[in-house]
Amino acid sequence: MSFGTMDVYLNEIENNLQSILYSEEEDQENETWKMYMERKNIVLEFLHSDLSLHLLKRHHKRIELLKKCSYYIEILPKHLALGDQNHLMLPTTMFQLIDPWRFQRMKKVGTVQTKIQLLLLTDLLEQLEQGREELVHFLETYDMVTFLTRWDLVKQKLSNLSELMDNFLAMLVPGRLYVKHRLVSDVGATKIPHIRLVLSTKMPVMFDRKESVAHEDWVSLKWFITSQQSQPEQYELRFKLLEPRAQQERIQCGIMPVTSNMCEIRNLLSDRSYRFTIKRAEAYTLVYEQWRDTITLKTKPYPDEDMESTMCEP
Repeated sequence: MSFGTMDVYLNEIENNLQSILYSEEEDQENETWKMYMERKNIVLEFLHSDLSLHLLKRHHKRIELLKKCSYYIEILPKHLALGDQNHLMLPTTMFQLIDPWRFQRMKKVGTVQTKIQLLLLTDLLEQLEQGREELVHFLETYDMVTFLTRWDLVKQKLSNLSELMDNFLAMLVPGRLYVKHRLVSDVGATKIPHIRLVLSTKMPVMFDRKESVAHEDWVSLKWFITSQQSQPEQYELRFKLLEPRAQQERIQCGIMPVTSNMCEIRNLLSDRSYRFTIKRAEAYTLVYEQWRDTITLKTKPYPDEDMESTMCEP
């Protein structure tokens, strides 16, 4: 083989080797890019489903609603007493057996537990919102190499946020109260019932802004319970004249017990503003209730007052 032929042969071998190397590098780059896109899509899917902005806004509204709820202790039997398999013990019967002082102490425990639960829910939601911002920051600022080298960090972040979400969802429902001491006094009974205490909620009471209207010297008020079928309950309605102009007008206030979801208040002053507040009446099992719905209405002036004011105008 001549030297010229040898050079051509060697050049062909070199070109073939370079083609092979380029092909291997291209395949490796494609695999790296494929891995990057797959892992990036995992984060995007988590952000769009488990941690979407829409879902976080819903959870935020849910917490605000829970803060307005009324919380009660509910007494339930753990199981039926021996020999009473066909008769459920009524809660009223249980209250006759429960020591009142111990029950008041459990109410304080229920109040503390409710407050802690609401604070934890708020804190967990803030952590979820912050975690979402961090994931979005990863996607927007990390290039392919940085994202892949820090994938273990991103993956751990996804796992932590998923666990946080599970804890958050579990806490949305009020849980069981832990009873350290027996609530039932030793009354010498042969069968003392085994009970458990749980926290239950009632949705907040809200004024119906469309149906609550003011007239010349009276108002018609109506309210409802959000997201819940209305049941007969007792309410406490307060009213107060705003900015009284004379000492005798300060008696334009009061507290009224109401057993329905509407009420009329008469003998009010015309063309004046009143503040009305509605809440549930106090109950023996109530442990936490901060919400009071308030509405301000202004009574209408009498027709002759309108005429007098018109005549006084220059």
